[in-house]
Amino acid sequence: MEENKEMEVIDLRVVFSRIWTQRKLFYVVLPITFVLSCAIILCVPRYYTASLSLAPEVGNSSGMGGTLGSLASSFGIDLGSMETTDAINPMLYPDLMEDNGFVTGLFDIRVKSIDGEINCLYYDYLTKHQKRAFWMSAVAMIKKLFVSKEQGNNQDGTFNPYMLSKMQNDVAALIRSNVAITIDKKTAVISIETKAQDALICKTLADSLKERLQVFITNYRTNKSRIDELYYKKLVDEAKADYEKSRRLYAGYADANMDVMLESIRAKQNDLENDMQLKYNTYTTLMTQYQAAKAKVQEHTPAFTLVKGAAVPIKPAGPKRMLFVIGMCFLASIITSLWLIRDVVQKK
Repeated sequence: MEENKEMEVIDLRVVFSRIWTQRKLFYVVLPITFVLSCAIILCVPRYYTASLSLAPEVGNSSGMGGTLGSLASSFGIDLGSMETTDAINPMLYPDLMEDNGFVTGLFDIRVKSIDGEINCLYYDYLTKHQKRAFWMSAVAMIKKLFVSKEQGNNQDGTFNPYMLSKMQNDVAALIRSNVAITIDKKTAVISIETKAQDALICKTLADSLKERLQVFITNYRTNKSRIDELYYKKLVDEAKADYEKSRRLYAGYADANMDVMLESIRAKQNDLENDMQLKYNTYTTLMTQYQAAKAKVQEHTPAFTLVKGAAVPIKPAGPKRMLFVIGMCFLASIITSLWLIRDVVQKK
């Protein structure tokens, strides 16, 4: 055991001695690595990130005790959301970014750069105003040589989010990489984080995504109530038309037979009056149900609380240029050291 430890000490001395005697090699490798690393990382465009937090109204089950719900929440389990009758659980909201219909809805967001030089749709910004590293631009040019000219979205000129062209699909994939939606299982707070090469566009994207998400949640929560409202509106319009028709018929008959004393005429007039009254009662009943349906839409419309608003970022979030250069120099030192002691390792 003592001989083995002595050999290890001797080996370490040999290793450090070899590296020290050949230290001039580091004077060549490290400056070259530093210059190349700086040249590479400076070509990579910087990006900014913005984030916000949104708390939507979540209906809790009345049968769930507060103590049990709080206990489950401490373990990261939202029992209230589990008992909801919604087909789309709040935990599934982040999965909306997988739907082409929701993602392509972000194409028409109007964005403006912080210097005012860019003012266009978000789709045009991603396709025409993105900075790239020189090797990425070269790769893109090479790909264009081998890709045939693609057709539009649809031959009739209409847009179908579920039949995208190659470019549209690439833009949708880029949006998915620039946007992240997460939800806290304990508090149900929705967090939105966006990434862009311009600070103001980054904030604009976060605010626009928040509004689109609010519209989606509101439309889903009030969908059935709005359908009921339209249904009762149709019935009210029909009942009103029937009542007005019956009222005009009764009024015209009554005016035409004002001085007539025949019982048959009076009987028919009474029948017309009763029919008019019946249709009026139907109209007022349906109007009451229609007003109740309108109130139900408002009742089911969720309220949103902005916990944290998106701010224009001051400093870029990446890439971390200093860390990249330091990491590359450290990696070059390790590789150079291994190359210098390669014969010592092989002999061992």
